[in-house]
This record gives sequence, C-alpha cells and structure tokens, in this order.
Amino acid sequence: MAETIATEQVGRVARIALNRPEKLNAISRQLQRELIEALTEAEHDDGVHVALVSGAGRAFSAGYDLAGGSGVAAEQASAISHDRDGLEDLLRNWLKIWDLRLPVVAKVHGHCLAGGTQLATICDVTFVADDARVGAPQLPLGAGFVASFWAWQVGAKRAKEFFFPVGSMISGAEAAEIGLFNRSLPADQLDQYVDDYVELVAKTPKEILVLQKRAINRTQEVQGFREALMGGVEIDSIAHFTNPILEMNRSLKERGLRATLDDFHRQE
Repeated sequence: MAETIATEQVGRVARIALNRPEKLNAISRQLQRELIEALTEAEHDDGVHVALVSGAGRAFSAGYDLAGGSGVAAEQASAISHDRDGLEDLLRNWLKIWDLRLPVVAKVHGHCLAGGTQLATICDVTFVADDARVGAPQLPLGAGFVASFWAWQVGAKRAKEFFFPVGSMISGAEAAEIGLFNRSLPADQLDQYVDDYVELVAKTPKEILVLQKRAINRTQEVQGFREALMGGVEIDSIAHFTNPILEMNRSLKERGLRATLDDFHRQE
C-alpha cells in the first residue's frame, strides 16, 4: 500500500495526490517511486484515459526532501560517480512520466519549488493557481538539474534571469505567462477548471491520446530534449563537489535547514 500518495479512479480519470502534507509534499525517493508506480498502473488500465497529479494540503510540492542533508560523502573521491548515478535515477524516473502512454495533467497550488517544478513541468499539461508560489531552490545546493527543465520551457534568457540569484520566486500567474506552465487560474476556480479539462480529455479514445502525445513529444525529442535534461545531471554532479556546496551540505547535516537558511540570507 502506498504511504506517500493517495489514489482514486473517477470514471476514466486516475487522480493521484502527493500525500505528505505535513512536509509540504517534499519529494522523497519513496514518494517518487510510488507516484511512478501509480501512474504506470493507470497507463496499463484500459479504462483510464488521463491521470491528474495534485498535492494534498497547502502545497503542490516544496521540492526534494532535504532532511539530513544531501547524503553526499564528500571525503570519498569516488562519491561523485555515486552522486551522478543517483541524479540520473531521479531524472529517468521523471522521464517515465514523459514516456507514459497516457496524458498526465498537473494541478499546482500553494508552493511549487525546485524538484516540484520538475514534476510539474514533465507532466503533459500543467495548470496553476494565480497565487501559487513557484520557485528555485532556497539554498545553493546544485546547478543545472532543475534549471535545465526551466530552460527548455521558458528559454535560456529567462532561465538565467531566474536561476542566477538563489531562491528566486514568481507567482503562478507569471509562471504561466512565461510559458513554464500552460495556464493560470484564480485559486477558487482552479479545481473546477481542471476537473472540466480532464473530463474533456477523458472523452477522447485512449489510442488517439497515446498517438497525439507520442507525436508531440517526438518533435521535442529531435530537438534534443532528453539530452538537454541529462546535461543537467552531469553539471549538477560536478556542482555538488564544489567547495561552496560541500560547506552548505555540512551545515545542513550539522545545524539543520533553518539555521543554514538564516546564515545564507544574512550574508553580506
């Protein structure tokens, strides 16, 4: 039984909610695995035509679960290859959503940060509340892994503007305006709009949906989509072994997230 997600099938729609509200749906390895398993099960069900991914509680997702630091063994010269393999595993799991023979719609509210934006953008269609807070990692803990998802959606200039400062934040309305997500709605209209949309999609024969998704994805594949995201893995694994990020991870491990955040934002 899944512990970090909640699932429900309503007609031809598989509804999957990230279900760690006490952690603002921070993405753990377990949550990612259970999410992919639920989506794969929906893909194989002929009665499901579309999946809807949302977040329980106050947020869509606050990003990756940083409890206990990054887990990088900085003193081991071979750790960089292990770190890279872990990042590639995370990316390949997100790409399973891209490769699913099933449309996946994301509904974003509250906070959608860092790894949460990777999930939201890898879904096929993404709707967001106007007042959602969409942001970059709040600490300099890597480089390129999240930014490569953004660069593909909003272009290099916008991505650089957003990711050069640490902890940048925009509204859901602006995220839709720059092309990161499809459309933003007033918060009190988001649920109804998305419900109506997925019900409309669910009327399309599943075979046609599969072919439409494949055709559209292929146009991005030939432009280098998959290779661009994989480049983010390589850059991020290097970044994790730079002195500033090694020091940041040591602080997280020894002093915790709040103290590390406070120190970073106090610096001159």
